[in-house]
Amino acid sequence: MNFKKFEKLILILFLTMFFFSNKTLANYEKIFFDFSVELVDGKLINLEKFKNKKAILLVNTASYCGFTNQYNDMQNIWDKYGEKGLLVLAVPSNSFNQEKKNESEVKEFCEVNFNITFPITSIYDVKGDNAHEIFKWAKKNHGKSAVPKWNFHKILINQEGKIEETFSSFTKPKSKKIISKIESLLDS
Repeated sequence: MNFKKFEKLILILFLTMFFFSNKTLANYEKIFFDFSVELVDGKLINLEKFKNKKAILLVNTASYCGFTNQYNDMQNIWDKYGEKGLLVLAVPSNSFNQEKKNESEVKEFCEVNFNITFPITSIYDVKGDNAHEIFKWAKKNHGKSAVPKWNFHKILINQEGKIEETFSSFTKPKSKKIISKIESLLDS
């Protein structure tokens, strides 16, 4: 193969990778820690409070979903890695019509059925025009893979407050894929 054909092939490969990539070119005008959320108990919390965390697993949740048992794995990794620098943050959402009617019901459901001790936010939309600003930010900076397609979509955020990786609802919180990413962030 001559050099011109090789050059053309490289250019085609590069353009293909660029156009079919699911990630946008993130400029991060804001980072995760620039936002605030209301917790399930009504307390407004500035996420800057968690700047000391090395990894944040942000998960949109729902009480009536087939993936709801993932709360167990979320609690297990919180128990194992919370003191090592991991924050697990559940964002109950009715974007897929599977959440309780109000925050007190969500709080009771999580505590009674799963003994949840990690922070849970108020009920927020996670997609579309009414999505919480964190999810709009995630889409803007990481592309379509950051937009929840269903409940228990996971966004892993690094110590810099930027998206490290996203995981579908089918990927369990204790999967090797997620745990190895979390551990690498905690070890950095």
